Amino acid sequence: MSPSAASLDIQEDLKHGNSNSAIKFGTAKGPRPQPLTFDDPHKERQYLKERLALAFRLFAKNGFDEGVAGHITVRDPLEPSTFWVNPFGVAWPLLRASDLIRVDSNGEIVDGGAVRLLNVAAYMIHSAVHDARPDINAVAHSHSKYGRAFSTLGRNLDITTQDACAFWNDIAHYDSFGGIVLGPEEGHRIAKALGQRKAAILANHGLLTCGETIESCVRWFISLENCCETQLLADAAAAGRGGETVKISEEEAEFTYKTVGLEIGGWFAAKPAFDLMEHQAGVEYKM
Repeated sequence: MSPSAASLDIQEDLKHGNSNSAIKFGTAKGPRPQPLTFDDPHKERQYLKERLALAFRLFAKNGFDEGVAGHITVRDPLEPSTFWVNPFGVAWPLLRASDLIRVDSNGEIVDGGAVRLLNVAAYMIHSAVHDARPDINAVAHSHSKYGRAFSTLGRNLDITTQDACAFWNDIAHYDSFGGIVLGPEEGHRIAKALGQRKAAILANHGLLTCGETIESCVRWFISLENCCETQLLADAAAAGRGGETVKISEEEAEFTYKTVGLEIGGWFAAKPAFDLMEHQAGVEYKM
């Protein structure tokens, strides 16, 4: 089925650069929320650290913490060649803005909290992606349950649901597993496989997402994890019936991507989860 006339009007808006249609599509009326902007990079740095602390609490709430594995990074607005990351071995639900550490392009810790222990794999993966993608500011990777399971199948995500359309032509499959990423070569290979996309399935490893904002990066990760779970269930059900899942057409997938898969759509979709986590965390995470 082709998109409706009303849907095509929104698609025309998107073609002419009106990315706010991703929000308008949800029948919203009134002032549309937008990511905060800052004139003072010092205030922006503090804000980003607070959002990163919330992101780790969201990941923990979703069960994405597996031992000490996993990391989220955000580019520093004052020194863009550096990024903030979680200290190795600190429980995600306990992380505060002041606990985060800042790492330079050589893998040296140049700023941060009391625990200045860096996960080498985090540096190798995230530094390569940040270097290759100056257009993005945040990168997330963890060993989440369904992403990890899906990564063993040797295939990319099928576009079978509206949520999966957010990844239409925007997700890579890295088909190599070289063990724990302890050298720069593997990080560069992952970054090369990711290309200009916002997500990647890393074979026998897990998921990786990126975004212009922490919020969109986190949204893509949570959504991709859910899409992996959905496809695992749907594939099993279809196989039990001796059939296959129904795929969404290219035309419909492209249209839907332009309403749910753009940067502003990812940021907006993450906003409720961040608002709730901020309410639950109080002020402690900002310390």
